[in-house]
This record gives sequence, structure tokens and C-alpha cells, in this order.
Amino acid sequence: MKILVVEDDKALREVVVAVLQEDNYIVEQTDSGDEGLYMAEQGIYDVLILDIMLPGLSGLGIVKSLRSNAMSVPILLLTAKDSVEDRVLGLEAGADDYLVKPFAVPELLARVKALLRRSGNLGKEGDLSYGGVSVNTKLRDGFVAGTALQLTVKEYELLEFLVINSEQILTREQIFDRIWGFESETTQGIVDLYVHYLRKKLAPFRRDNIIQTVRGAGFMLKEK
Repeated sequence: MKILVVEDDKALREVVVAVLQEDNYIVEQTDSGDEGLYMAEQGIYDVLILDIMLPGLSGLGIVKSLRSNAMSVPILLLTAKDSVEDRVLGLEAGADDYLVKPFAVPELLARVKALLRRSGNLGKEGDLSYGGVSVNTKLRDGFVAGTALQLTVKEYELLEFLVINSEQILTREQIFDRIWGFESETTQGIVDLYVHYLRKKLAPFRRDNIIQTVRGAGFMLKEK
């Protein structure tokens, strides 16, 4: 699972990132509202955690922009404002939840997990599944009929992203940005290589054809 944290308070941002990473989430961060919107628009995150008061575009501005473009990623707003009016503004803008600073770490983690479950991206035991292929987010491995696929880190992240977005086309650019990151020195050609690796591990179970190539677009996890 990949989370974007947009928070201009460096100390708080570092704490939030560290806590999420300790809970096995992959986390990217920025202190800028404008950069946060750009990153969020790439469609590679499972949850967004946004401060409301940010340099440049505000957290509410990010929410409104994403929702106006029909992006349904779960959004948790962080703010020092705790009036009913402020909470209503955040929720009416399209945010899914609201957490007032200061907050307890267990509550933050609970809110994130609740958003993932609500969006259908996380089962009660931390598992994801589609078409007989499952991913365990705690063990960070894939399974078919209870047998572990023994995936590498990048293979696991690729399968997880495909399962989360099953029956949706993912472009090579989206996959590259999600798995390798915006600043990676490798090229998008590595996406095709890792799709090949993943299909090879699914082949003994006759599940390799579940990863479909969409010509001119990218890849999609879909049963034929």
C-alpha cells in the first residue's frame, strides 16, 4: 500500500511518515500543496493524508481539484482547526475523514486502515484478492490456492498494485511511478520486464494470463 503525505510541518511530517513506514506502508511526502496535487494526480496512491494549511494550494484545494476530475482516492485531512464548520467544509469538499492535531498515533493508523477497508482495498486480515490470486500485505507476498509465490519486493509491489486496481487499465507510466518512483534512474521498459517475471511465477498455477496486456495503453488484471 502506498500513501502520500502532504504536510508543511517538517517535524510532524517526519513522525507521520515514520509511523506509517513502521506499519509497512510505502510513503512519499511533500511540504507543498502544488507539488502534492501534481503527485496525487498521477493516480498511484491508495490513501492521501493532507494538511489543510499548506504553502501554495491548500489541502481543501487539492481535494476539490481531485474530486472535480473524478479521482476517488481516499483522503484524510489533518488540521489544527477543530470547529464544526471547518470539519463540514472539509467533508463537503470531498474528503473522507478528518483528524484534528494533535492526534494519537494509534488513531491515525486506525483511520488509515478504515479508509482502506471502506474503499475495498484491504480485507480484515490485511489481504487483497482477485481471480484466485491473493496478496497478503503483512507478509508482503502473493498466494495462489494457499501456496506462496515467493515474490521479490518489486514483484510483490507490482502484483499488489494490479490487484488493488483489478479490471482497470494501468499505464506503464503509472506502474513505473508507483513501483520505482518519479526520480528513478531506470526506464519504463523495466515495467514490461517485471510483468514477465510475475507472469512466470503465476504460470505453474495457470494464472499467468490473468495479467492482460492492453495494446497502446498498459496492463490490467482481468480474468478472460
